[in-house]
Amino acid sequence: MSRPLRASRGQSTPLWAIVLVLAALLLVPMGLVARATIERSQAQSAADAAALAGALEGEAEARTVARLNGARVDRYRELGPVVEVVVVFGGRRATARAIREDVPVSPQQRGRPR
Repeated sequence: MSRPLRASRGQSTPLWAIVLVLAALLLVPMGLVARATIERSQAQSAADAAALAGALEGEAEARTVARLNGARVDRYRELGPVVEVVVVFGGRRATARAIREDVPVSPQQRGRPR
């Protein structure tokens, strides 16, 4: 005599529950990576703007531009025509350099300031 097969109804529900839990667990690290990427980009944009402002108008303007972009200037240096600005945005640091056009630039100064 053959026995009737068990109904397979409802067996996919636990599987889908597991899939949804795993997908949710993967979204958390992806969100953290996305947030870090955005913060890094915003920090670099603030540093770029501050360096350009510093090259055009000086340190006070660089600090103002950084603050308006939600960052703070951690370090400001002028080495001849090269202006280097390090800003902090959130927990990220970014460095940018700009060259003032009104000052002659030697090939050594075009490289990274030391």
